[in-house]
Amino acid sequence: MTFLGETVAPPAPWWELERSALARLAAGWSSRLTPAELEPLRSLGDRLDAAELAQVLLPVALLVEAYATGTQARQNALDTLLASVDTPGPPHAPFVIGIAGGVAVGKSTVARVLRELLSRGPGHPNVELITTDGFLLPNAELERRGLMTRKGFPESYNARELRRFLAAVKGGAEKVSAPVYSHLAYDVLPGERVTIARPDVLIVEGINVLQPPRTGPNKRSQLAVSDFFDFSIYVDARLEHVRRWYMERFLTLRRTAFADPASYFHRYSSLSDVDAEATAQRIFREINEVNLVENIQPTRSRANLVLRKGADHAVERVLVRH
Repeated sequence: MTFLGETVAPPAPWWELERSALARLAAGWSSRLTPAELEPLRSLGDRLDAAELAQVLLPVALLVEAYATGTQARQNALDTLLASVDTPGPPHAPFVIGIAGGVAVGKSTVARVLRELLSRGPGHPNVELITTDGFLLPNAELERRGLMTRKGFPESYNARELRRFLAAVKGGAEKVSAPVYSHLAYDVLPGERVTIARPDVLIVEGINVLQPPRTGPNKRSQLAVSDFFDFSIYVDARLEHVRRWYMERFLTLRRTAFADPASYFHRYSSLSDVDAEATAQRIFREINEVNLVENIQPTRSRANLVLRKGADHAVERVLVRH
């Protein structure tokens, strides 16, 4: 048996499910999405087909719905208890899901498909998706702090603004806005915001959303982004697989998105195949691999559910916390 990629028995808080066992959880259930609806949800180079939907992502959605039902039952019990002493209960709060994982591992695809599956579930809840890219510090600020080559590392985010955003959402605010990020410009767009209005479910996707609380200057533990999550998912794979997927994506983007003169990475579009491959290897080795090993992978044990992918980008097994 493996646990988080290691050949050891998983500790007591975890169940390990092979893909075949996970698939049986959704036996007899409607897939909720057609093959045509799946394709726009797939990230470049990621694995997403009818089998992945039926055997992995639909069962995961059913597990999440079970957790959400339990959370709602606890909330109803609290409301009843508070009403008995004439104390108003807390406002409507959405069920918040955090999705983490390294660059090119496929977490964005999981987030988008999960949003669609949950929104088509019982009661057709309103499901919103926010990525933490919008909470990155603007490039000008990263340059000022000498952090441009650390973009995506925990210190490159406006963590305080992200926590305030989540606190407002969980507090039942009628409308909450978040900054918007452009992958074309590779920067936060000044003055642009996206607004969400009291969703039933909020999915927060980002590479470092499961970071543990940090200690402030007063030696007190600060509130972490993950403290706002009701459920969390970590998308995992071996380092050598992630490296290859990143390389393949970079070389594809060189011929597509990077060819746009407005792209921040347009300079890479004119590289030869040899130079492009060398550049991608260097970027991954010096930035993405360091971030993955030092910051992202250490947080996977904090997740409620770990999706472990194989070399072909398909999920092979799932670990579920009791």
